[in-house]
Amino acid sequence: MTRVLTAGQMFLAGIGRAVLGLCDATGAMVLFALRAVVNIVVPPFYGIEFLRQMLRIGYFSLPVVGLTALFTGGALALQIYAGGSRFNAESAVPSIVAIGMVRELGPVLCGLMVAGRVGASIAAEIGSMRVTEQIDALTTLSTSPMKYLVAPRVLAATLTLPMLTAVSDIIGVMGGFFVGTTRLNITSGNYIQNTLDYLTGGDVVSSLVKGAVFGFIISVVGCYEGYNSGRGAQGVAQATRAAVVTASILILAANYLLTEAFFTT
Repeated sequence: MTRVLTAGQMFLAGIGRAVLGLCDATGAMVLFALRAVVNIVVPPFYGIEFLRQMLRIGYFSLPVVGLTALFTGGALALQIYAGGSRFNAESAVPSIVAIGMVRELGPVLCGLMVAGRVGASIAAEIGSMRVTEQIDALTTLSTSPMKYLVAPRVLAATLTLPMLTAVSDIIGVMGGFFVGTTRLNITSGNYIQNTLDYLTGGDVVSSLVKGAVFGFIISVVGCYEGYNSGRGAQGVAQATRAAVVTASILILAANYLLTEAFFTT
């Protein structure tokens, strides 16, 4: 006897399937991340591949990260000056630009830019290798794909993102300095002094920790989506899109949790 589901039951069943699918995908990604960490610390190590990934992820991301931070810092200075003038608080521009860039905008924008550039690239590269059976060939040659493809990328991104974040912070503050001294009539001495007075070591440490966490997220998600890519060009395209979207959402969620951990008393 066939049971006919009502519209309400079909709706609840759809929600249930979505929740179960999300839990399944989350569990699979967590297990993949744990396997990546194990393969980072257990030999053999592929040093040349690790250095190549550091160059690819870090050095070649400098232009996009630097330009993003420069314009964001300048726009932030203008916005703070316009808002602060309503309360006679124009002098707060240097300190707020510095704190805003180092604590939040520097690491988050750096993470999002690298997720779009590097995360998509990692997913497309490994996905193409999956489609053309190059990953199966590595296994046939007794080379672990997790150790040769995933571990160097995850380690390189985790170590490189803090450096990129530091560069993003510095260039962002310099963007605010340039706008503040040329457009807002703030003297360079006052700008630098206010920046140094209000910026603390804890701000810098939180920024670098966020960069490391974001790098780990970007590389793990990119490798996971590429490693589990579907067949054909459409499968690679879906993996690339999923890598960027998932990494961006996880970066924003992780940023909130880290901000709670560092700055909530």
